[in-house]
Amino acid sequence: MLPLFRIMMQQPDQIYNVNLSAGLGLLNETHRLLDLWEPGMSPSALYGAALASGRFPTITARRLSNIVKMCFAPRYLVNDGNPALHLKNLKNRIPPHETNQFFMLFTCRANAILNDFVREIYWERYAGGFAEISNLDAENFVRRAIDDGKTQKRWAEKTIKNAAGYLTGCCADYGLLEKGRKPVRRILPFRISPSLAVYLAYDLHGAGLGDNAVLSHPDWRLFGLAVDDVREELKRLARKGYFILQSAGDVTRISWKYKTMEELCDVLAEG
Repeated sequence: MLPLFRIMMQQPDQIYNVNLSAGLGLLNETHRLLDLWEPGMSPSALYGAALASGRFPTITARRLSNIVKMCFAPRYLVNDGNPALHLKNLKNRIPPHETNQFFMLFTCRANAILNDFVREIYWERYAGGFAEISNLDAENFVRRAIDDGKTQKRWAEKTIKNAAGYLTGCCADYGLLEKGRKPVRRILPFRISPSLAVYLAYDLHGAGLGDNAVLSHPDWRLFGLAVDDVREELKRLARKGYFILQSAGDVTRISWKYKTMEELCDVLAEG
């Protein structure tokens, strides 16, 4: 039991929404907002600081408000702002592609539609040897979801097409698909970074999960990892001293070295 170690990963609302319409990956905007955010700052206060900062000259006040309240806050200001706190510490101290994977994790947690699309469409196509994913593939995914009752009401045709574009565009922002405004995008090679794998393992552990439950959590599937893959990844990381892992058959025991996420983030930032 680690009383100081309460990250508590949020699970996305299972009802799909169109919050991605306010912003996809928002890589640059997220960096700037993290610079401006301070612990305890509310979304409204952050919006005010962002508006006054002059750091968003090409974004209208209304769009900036939507970015902060519909995108940044649900992704990074949940759980007492712990995601923002940790990313503020890490983002300039680890490589950009690793930072983007952290952004992807929190964005998927906040958006069930993207979470499911990455796990059910991207990785199934990746594993199946497909070379591309199209907006039509995404549209079909959205239509099936609507039929399955995953939206509060049936979406209009325009909303379906827009949502499909948001899904493929967001995947492109995070490096899963090629960039550019294209109806068909190439699937890119993608592998979880060691820093995110360590962070995610500790995050799940800190949320109160047992060691075997950590290995089987659905978040790993966002990075194409099944239980056995996670076990092997954590074995590699254990050799670097992040924890001690013992495994016999399907039973895994992990001795966790760091007591708080702040301590872990400092270690990750030092490489």
